Amino acid sequence: MLIKTKFFGDVDIADDKIITLANGLLGFDEFKKYVILFDSEKSSGESISWFQSADEQTLALPVINPLLVKSDYNPMVDDDILAPLGETGEDGYFVLVTMRITPDPKEVSCNLKAPIIINPKTLLGRQIIVENEDYPIRYNIYDVVQKLKEKGGE
Repeated sequence: MLIKTKFFGDVDIADDKIITLANGLLGFDEFKKYVILFDSEKSSGESISWFQSADEQTLALPVINPLLVKSDYNPMVDDDILAPLGETGEDGYFVLVTMRITPDPKEVSCNLKAPIIINPKTLLGRQIIVENEDYPIRYNIYDVVQKLKEKGGE
């Protein structure tokens, strides 16, 4: 499938890489199909990626694996919320959190309160609001990102 994007040009994505969010993202419920785009030269999964809409070329959100920024991240989620995503394999769900990029790098944050949960087996996903009261919408990650950059040699 050829996806037109504002930031990455035309990207050819295999149909088996398209993630479907039946409810869309919070605030973008009309867009249901997404792909994860990342720097192909640094595809270790230990960096910031982009959650790109296949339906709207201007919708691309920076995302990161929450375990990279908060190693004890363990959101409380009701099983009924995840049931529509289908049975998972032995690896379970894949979780991403959206990022807020600001002009001041020291204010970069991620949203631990509303993760995107994806079943890698069915490629069905859902953005949810977790019950954990200690997970903020704006979790500052500047120091963590700096350490990731140093580790990656940037």
